[in-house]
Amino acid sequence: MKKTKLFMDTVVDIQVVSDKSQNEIAETAIDRAFDAFRKMEQACSRFSRDSEVMQATKEIQTAVKISPYLFEPLKFALELAKVTNGLFDPTIGKAMEDYGFNQHYLSAEIVDSVATSSVTYQDITLDDEQRTVYVNKPLVIDLGAVAKGFAIDLAANELKEFAGFIVNAGGDLFAGGLDERGEKWKIGIQHPIYKDQFIEVVEVSNEAVCTTGSYERRSPLYPDIHHIITPNSKRSPAEWVSSSVIARYALMADAFSTAVFLMDKIQGKALLEQVNLKGILIDQKLQLNRIGGD
Repeated sequence: MKKTKLFMDTVVDIQVVSDKSQNEIAETAIDRAFDAFRKMEQACSRFSRDSEVMQATKEIQTAVKISPYLFEPLKFALELAKVTNGLFDPTIGKAMEDYGFNQHYLSAEIVDSVATSSVTYQDITLDDEQRTVYVNKPLVIDLGAVAKGFAIDLAANELKEFAGFIVNAGGDLFAGGLDERGEKWKIGIQHPIYKDQFIEVVEVSNEAVCTTGSYERRSPLYPDIHHIITPNSKRSPAEWVSSSVIARYALMADAFSTAVFLMDKIQGKALLEQVNLKGILIDQKLQLNRIGGD
């Protein structure tokens, strides 16, 4: 059974390996999985002024209690920011707006926030016990590198009873169990130039595969800027055209594929080896650089 819906500016495909006797159970589980994407979008979208993250950050120097749908991905993003010494930074949101990444995909509403550009992840404080967020200055939190991955993980958790399933959100996915033939899922990594071709195919089971590519989204205002921005320079890195990470959870694969994209080969290799993750990085010459694995 397979169903498709649109969430988070992404086509979400959910496929479950089941026989006809399980169809009703599978459909109910798939609906719950889609609901995870809806909740994550309501919590984490910076493209909607009514989202939880945009409402919470309106309160400057005030501790605001937030839901797990915002707290957990934000906490992971801040921890990764510390690990990378700020090279990965979720406070990049205002720069993203300034480059034209600020239009809601459904309503076409333009969001232009009042925020300062001189902010870093250190201007955000989370309280684990109280489950609150505290922002020190006006800022815009961008959770584009973690929210979709976390939504995929939540959706996958709703489908874990089935022998096999895939939650695919625009090419970022979690493949559970085995496919219809009882084999590992074969996942193609998109070719950066020939969009209808794969540059590599990996076999996974109960793992996530997430890809960050410079070809995915370009600024409508600046042709040399894509949707990955280096916090200090506010420019797009040019070391890679694509970085894919394979991990046990989509949250990790999603976030680390972005973090590695911001690094050079030595830094990226060191980071993935530090956390024992597998990566496939494609440079400007379309050469594959494999990290980790067998």
